[in-house]
Parts: sequence; structure tokens; C-alpha cells
Amino acid sequence: MKRVAVIGFLGTTLDAGKGHERWSRWRPTVALCQHEDFLIHRLDLIHDKRFVTLAKLVAEDIAQVSPETDVRLHEMNLRDPWDFEQVYGALHDFARTYPFETETEEYLIHITTGTHVAQICMYLLTEAHYFPARLLQLSPPRPLTGSQPGSYSIIDLDLSKYDRIASRYRAEQVEGASFLKSGIETRNQAFNRMIDEIERVAIRSKAPLLLTGPTGAGKSQLARRIFELKKARHQVPGSFIEVNCATLRGDAAMSTLFGHVKGAFTGAIADRAGLLRAANQGVLFLDEIGELGLDEQAMMLRALEEKRFFPVGSDKEVESDFQLIAGTNRDLGLAVRNGRFREDLLARLNLWTFRLPGLRDRKEDIEPNLEFELHRHADEDGRAVSFNKEARRRYLDFATSPEAEWSANFRDLGASVARMATLASGGRISEEIVVQEIARLRQQWRGADDADQVAALTAILGPEKLAELDLFDRAQLSAVLEICRKCSSLSAAGRQLFAASRQAKSSSNDADRLRKYLARFGLDWAVIRASS
Repeated sequence: MKRVAVIGFLGTTLDAGKGHERWSRWRPTVALCQHEDFLIHRLDLIHDKRFVTLAKLVAEDIAQVSPETDVRLHEMNLRDPWDFEQVYGALHDFARTYPFETETEEYLIHITTGTHVAQICMYLLTEAHYFPARLLQLSPPRPLTGSQPGSYSIIDLDLSKYDRIASRYRAEQVEGASFLKSGIETRNQAFNRMIDEIERVAIRSKAPLLLTGPTGAGKSQLARRIFELKKARHQVPGSFIEVNCATLRGDAAMSTLFGHVKGAFTGAIADRAGLLRAANQGVLFLDEIGELGLDEQAMMLRALEEKRFFPVGSDKEVESDFQLIAGTNRDLGLAVRNGRFREDLLARLNLWTFRLPGLRDRKEDIEPNLEFELHRHADEDGRAVSFNKEARRRYLDFATSPEAEWSANFRDLGASVARMATLASGGRISEEIVVQEIARLRQQWRGADDADQVAALTAILGPEKLAELDLFDRAQLSAVLEICRKCSSLSAAGRQLFAASRQAKSSSNDADRLRKYLARFGLDWAVIRASS
């Protein structure tokens, strides 16, 4: 069994009493040592030097009721016991120098006595594990009499040990993670784990966050949701300020971020506060931070570390206490090696780095995000739109296939849904609309040459038949048709397409072979010549 050690304040009012009549009063510090089922081996009693006589008297009385208890007096002189900063600092120093032996001793923090400020500070230091202890709370007997010690309760701040509280805490965590995902029921396990970690970090820390990942992966939206989550938890009274660093150039970059004073440069006709001061007590989101100039990076580092900086043209520092969220699609480590990004700033940003995957790496999340985009379009347009069954299946089959590049990630998906919803008659996206949209996306992702190829195949096959072809068949058929258009007859095209087979004498009838190939796609020579 571990020895029990209690740390608490002397109650200058509750523990007071003179003569024999003091035994008729309920004195909590003495009473906590009167419980037969609860042996305290050591009591560390904190007191002010003005009450040293009372502290010694309480120690003598404890020796009478519990000789086994070793009472140790600790003098702590506070100029103002109701000053939170002063009390917390003194108790923090006390905790740091206390010789805790957790392997052999169990520690309890007595919070029945002391000022309310002292009790709050004891609680906070215990919750933060500066005191590796549990809380001890005493209640007086009813009716109030000194002959009975009352009751005591021990409070463990490890919430995981309290089922109902832990369940509520887990539910709040789930709610917070869902909030960060805009309520989308994402299925990608790695992404969900990352969001869970971001939720915990966002609630517990004011340190900078670095969000990396490709363009359109959702960095800006996630940064805003982090701010809104902190705002809902009353952690940031200020505003969310967002700026794309790629739009900042030259002197305007310094002025936009750090502000300027009147006359700092030509055109500075009035003072400007700047975005860092606008973000005071809030969140500053610097998107594409890798585009920030080296001079701006140096000033940003100082503003992060010291919360102070000089506006352009000013010799007087200003202050701003903000949390920074930075976003980038660049490899900042490579930028450091190439001399385009400061290594010390990256070290400051790199405490919490989260890489958002592209849509192609989260194919199982395309379907729930498709639903989200449909709902968002309905909210913005005031008109609900949905797929019919076959159209939905066809779109998802394409969207989750290797062919779907999603090069702009969620921007591509959002634009795709907006186009289909706009064309939907009667609020239903048909299979025909989906076929057209798939052709449009293919053309968008493949560049000019591929776009010409898709257009040519669409003209001769139609969009529905083209949508059914694998990429391999489309590439092969496109090459065959190009030869056919250049030749005057089916036989001439066959001889050019199967020249190697003719030399090896493995092809007897080139025209018939070509005719059968074209028939697989419902084509014949007359159709091809007409399209030419």
C-alpha cells in the first residue's frame, strides 16, 4: 500500500478556534485526519506567516487525533491572496520544487480550505498534472458539530474513469471532428484519424498549424472550420482573417500584413492597421505561405515568437496575439534547401503539420462529398437536385475509376456538380447529362491534343458509346480512325495498318480484318468516310 500525502491550505477562518471550545467546532483540516477508515501519513499545510500560531495549533490538534500523521508546515506569503496570477505562480513554484515520489506515495490536494482563488489554482495545477494527484473535498456533518468529522470524497480528474463523463467527452470529440468535416460522413480511415487529431490539437493548443496538400484539397475550408470550432468553444474572441500570399507582392505585401503609418511610402495617405492586427485574439490563415517573400518571412517569424512587430515606416512596435494557420501546396523543405524559405520559420511552423490528401487518394469519400455538393448547391440555388439511379451509378463509376484525375480536387467536384445541377430539368440529373459531364471532364483533364481526340470519337460514336469504352480501346480506335481518314479505300487502310503482318505473311485479308475491327464499335467504312 502506498503512503497517503495530503497538500492543502490552512483555513484561516474555518480552522480557527481557541481554548477547549475549539473542539466543538468543525475544523476541516483537523477533521480530515479524524476518519477511522482514512489514514493520512503526511499533511503538507500551506500558510501565511501571519497565521503561523494557528498553523502550529492545528498541527498539535492533529497530533492528538491522529498521531500517525506527520504534519509539515510550509510558509507561503502572498501580498494578495485574491490575485489569481500571484497565487497561481506561487503554487506553480511550490509544485515544481515538491519532492514527489509517485511510486511510493499517493497524493491528494485538499480544496476545502483556502480562498476561492487558491482552490481554483490548485484544481488547475492538478488538472495539468503539475500536482500528480487527485482532489480531496470535505463536507461538514449535519447537524454541524465538531464531534463528528463529516464526510470526504476523492475526485479523480482522469475523466476516462467516469463512464458517463467519458461518453459525453467522446461524443463532443466526435461532434468536433464532424464539424471540421462539414458534417460529411467520410470513409477514408487515414483522413478520419487525421481530422480526429486536428480536433484535439485545435482545442488544446494555440501553436501554429501547417496544412499541406495539393490545390483544392480543402485547406482553406478546414482552416475556417478550425476557427469556427474554437469560436464555438469560446477560445478565440477575435476574427478569422484569410489572405492568399500568392497575391502579395513588393511593398504591398509588407503593408497588407504588418500595416503602415501615414507617409511611409508614396500613396500612404493614412495609417493602415494590417492583417496581423486585424487577427488579434483570433486566427490568421496564410494560404500559400511558400509564396511569401524572405523579408516578410523574417517579420512573420518575429511576430509569431514575440507577438510584436513594426508597421512599415514606424519606429514604434505594435502587438497582436493571434494563432497562425498556414497552408501550402509546396514542399517547404525543398524551398528551404533552395533558399526560398527560411529554415527558422519552417521550424516554428512545423510543430503541427497535417497533409490533406487529394480527392484521388480518397475515392471512398467521393460519394459522401457528392451528396454534400448537391446539398450545398440546393442551399445556394434554392432548388433541390438529385440523380436518377442509373445516372448516379454511372457518375460514381467514372468518378472512382483510375481515369478520373480530379486535378483540382474538390474544386473540380464542386464545379462538376454545379454544371449537372444547372442542366437538370425537373430537379433530376439524367444519364444523358452524366455522359456529357464525363466527356467534359475527360476533355478538361487531357489537354488540347486529347481533347481533339475525344471530340473526334464523340462525333462518330456519340457520347454514350464513348463513355462505355476503356481508355485502351479509345486510344487504339482513335489511331485506327486517323489512318482510315487518310486512305482512299478500306483495303488501302488495311494494308497500312497491318503492314508488319503482311511482311510476316500472317495476314491474308487486310480489308476484311479492318472491317471486323470496325464492326466491334458499330462502324463501317461509309460512316468513317462521311465523318471525314
